[in-house]
Amino acid sequence: MIFQSIRRFRHFVYNILQNDEHDTLFSRCVDYFLIFLIMTNVAAVIAESVDQWYRNYKTYFVYFENFSIAVFSIEYLLRLWSVADDKPDNTTWRQRWQWLKSPSALIDLVAIAPAFLNHFVNIDLRFLRILRLFRILKLTRYFASLRILLVVINKEKGSFQAVIFILFIMIVMAASGIYLVEKTAQPQVFESIPKAMWWAVVTLTTVGYGDVVPITNAGKILGAIITILGVGLAALPAGILATGLANELAQRREDIEQQFRELLVDGDFDLIQNQRIIDKIRRELGLDKEQAQDIVLQVLREQELERREEEVRQKNFCPHCGETLD
Repeated sequence: MIFQSIRRFRHFVYNILQNDEHDTLFSRCVDYFLIFLIMTNVAAVIAESVDQWYRNYKTYFVYFENFSIAVFSIEYLLRLWSVADDKPDNTTWRQRWQWLKSPSALIDLVAIAPAFLNHFVNIDLRFLRILRLFRILKLTRYFASLRILLVVINKEKGSFQAVIFILFIMIVMAASGIYLVEKTAQPQVFESIPKAMWWAVVTLTTVGYGDVVPITNAGKILGAIITILGVGLAALPAGILATGLANELAQRREDIEQQFRELLVDGDFDLIQNQRIIDKIRRELGLDKEQAQDIVLQVLREQELERREEEVRQKNFCPHCGETLD
């Protein structure tokens, strides 16, 4: 009896914290509370950087941090414990180990680890307070748009790696070139290639702080060429991200349309009546209501067109023998 009660409670916790398909008032309240706590933690870290505020309200900051650590630690342990209900047929500890290695679990661990280090390590680790800003990454669990962005970055990581490699090559070449043409005119500024890399970075990224500038004609010509190349190079990551987002949203639109079509084939689904099922699929795929509604209308139009075509075919053929009617 006790074991069954524990199992039921674990399944309840799993639905609240881990099961995206479980949507109740209580689960939404838990999500809203955790989102609010994450945002207030980020605000507290920012406020602590103001020395006057931190000195005057240090006690409140400490109390709030201890409360937050307690909540996030309990959440982490409950997620680890309840994830065993994700796939009941699999080994419990194997599922928990797989969850521990997942990105969301690692983010949760990084969010609470600095606080425990501050409590158990006898050295000055106040600088680790800034690492609490990693708690904002926990929001990726609650916002579909952030999850889509992470998916796109993961899918396009090869392209981003290529851009970074090209940027590194350009920095080395630009630093070497400006070192050769400017080392005589400005020996203290461009005394070595590593020191010239600062100028190469700010020029290629089109930031151009202006603290280090070429003064020779050859240096100015080289600087102009590198600046022009930097404009195109800086646009590459933005183009990759924009294309990846567009492709991902298009793929998700095709996925939800395919799911609707499969449900229609089953014959037990009414697009007009079963709005709850539509909302469930929409949330799973991370689409907004307008996108889902457009797809529903498109499927309804296609369904109506197929019905009319079937009526025309039935009028043109004999229902008994199947012969064409004159």
